[in-house]
Amino acid sequence: MKSLVYIIISILLFTSCKSKQESTKALTESISESVYASGVVKSKNQYQVYATVNGLIKDILVTEGDIIKKGQPIIGITNTASKLNAENAKLAADFSDLNANIDKLNELKSTIDFAYSKMKNDSNLLVRQNNLWTNKVGSQNDLDQRELAYKNSKSAYESALLRYNSLQKQLQFEALKSKKNLQISNTIEEDYLIKSETNGKIYSIFKEPGEMVTVQSPVALIGDANEFLLELQVDEYDITKIKIGQKILVSLDSYKGKTFEARVSKINPSMNERSRSFTIDAKFITKPQLLFPNLTAESNIVIQKKENALTIPRNYLIDDNYVLNENKEKVKVAVGLKDYQKAEIISGLKSGEVILKPTK
Repeated sequence: MKSLVYIIISILLFTSCKSKQESTKALTESISESVYASGVVKSKNQYQVYATVNGLIKDILVTEGDIIKKGQPIIGITNTASKLNAENAKLAADFSDLNANIDKLNELKSTIDFAYSKMKNDSNLLVRQNNLWTNKVGSQNDLDQRELAYKNSKSAYESALLRYNSLQKQLQFEALKSKKNLQISNTIEEDYLIKSETNGKIYSIFKEPGEMVTVQSPVALIGDANEFLLELQVDEYDITKIKIGQKILVSLDSYKGKTFEARVSKINPSMNERSRSFTIDAKFITKPQLLFPNLTAESNIVIQKKENALTIPRNYLIDDNYVLNENKEKVKVAVGLKDYQKAEIISGLKSGEVILKPTK
């Protein structure tokens, strides 16, 4: 009988404790409003390397973790056809070179010299025949023959000059054209050697020798060896609150339980239509000793902060406008700043005033 009484009393006490409503007091403390943003760690100047031509990988000239310089070759692609084209272009350039065709010009120059000499001779004969004719020596036919011979030799001389100038221009054009073709072939051949666009570090190589590469697929990941930044995604509803220089509290999955500080350094003005978010960059103020590209990051961007604010837990609010007092009466309050745990009460409560947690 006594045991039954003890059981009943225990049940009553348990029920009484369970039914007791949780309470808290309005406290004066600091509070900050922040915007949540998620993203990744990126090395400065990080970019994916793409080939500019399709082909098979012949050589991988670096290994992951290597420190490289701008312009340093990293991957070679098979280029047999390109190499043959470059050799053909070199042969054509050599064949069309102006110095290689100097004999043709010299031959025409000799023709010009001969034509000039004949023209001068015919000119002298014409002058002499004309003087004789003036002194009534000779015939009109002789004079006409001399004049015709001079005209023919003059025409031959001028024609030789035209041929010389025309050949010179043609040879110069062909030489320039073949040199340009050689430059194009060399440039195309260079495309088969993928080079780094910046000083940095090889973080990843996505291909193996013998694999096919296309212009659509990346072959490597390169970035700065020492400097890292955050690339964060901010919802379109919050982007108007973000300003350059705002403080960011960052947590990384790789560093559980630790918080690092950063600052907003850049706001990308274009929205990602698929995710309805904006990309912002942030620079670390305090950062982990060791970082890698693409580490997952979660952050709170501090929009504003207030000292000596009257605060209560957010889960004590009813419809964002009311709280329960000790008598379980709804009291209207004006709410100011909010974070993920607390809410500022601008009016309706006093510091130290007890309120009850709403029951579901």
